[in-house]
Amino acid sequence: MEIELLHQPDSAIARVTLNTKEELVAQAGAMIAMSSSINASTTLRKGKGGGVLGGLKRMVAGESLFLSVFRSPTPDGEIFLAPKFIGDLFTYELQSKELIVQATSYLASESEVDIDIGFQGFKSFFSGESIFWLVLSGRGKALLTSFGGVYEIPVNGEYIVDTSHIVAFEKSLTFSIGKANPSWWGAFFGGEGLVCRFKGRGKLYCQTHNPRDFGVTVGSRLPPR
Repeated sequence: MEIELLHQPDSAIARVTLNTKEELVAQAGAMIAMSSSINASTTLRKGKGGGVLGGLKRMVAGESLFLSVFRSPTPDGEIFLAPKFIGDLFTYELQSKELIVQATSYLASESEVDIDIGFQGFKSFFSGESIFWLVLSGRGKALLTSFGGVYEIPVNGEYIVDTSHIVAFEKSLTFSIGKANPSWWGAFFGGEGLVCRFKGRGKLYCQTHNPRDFGVTVGSRLPPR
């Protein structure tokens, strides 16, 4: 499988070339064009929910992920993928480390990459919001997206990131949620929200734009329905 990234960094798209019998798993709706020979199907991936009832509860809570599976019966099958937000794309090679990814930042992966829902580390912080997290493991390439530009930070010790700018991080990193400003007064009026303090050694990926702030800014300028 070959992945070529085009039109970076503002409006990146990916051209994926598949060999015979290779499979690509992608977020539903990510495909914008493909070879006529490629077979496509859709599947529902649910996290660990404790049986059927648990799975239904997670679906009601929004913690489900519809995925498209693309199979090429012939060599040189071609697929073009694009994210929903305007921004960049990058690949991450999974080998022995697990990667925690914000669900909206996952675009596609090789079929050997395992995808699970239900990373609980940010559960209390994101309660009441529709954001959830994926755990990627196994072996193979994962294709991830950011809102705006993306940059890699090799953490060795401690590093602080605004929570809205986190795209993904290796599970070798531990973290805690706190205020950017020592006082609640300063945190509220200074415009800096909550931050994540990562510790340990591993890679961290961040995006330049804040989707929540962008939505609030654009939404306030739209005419009422």
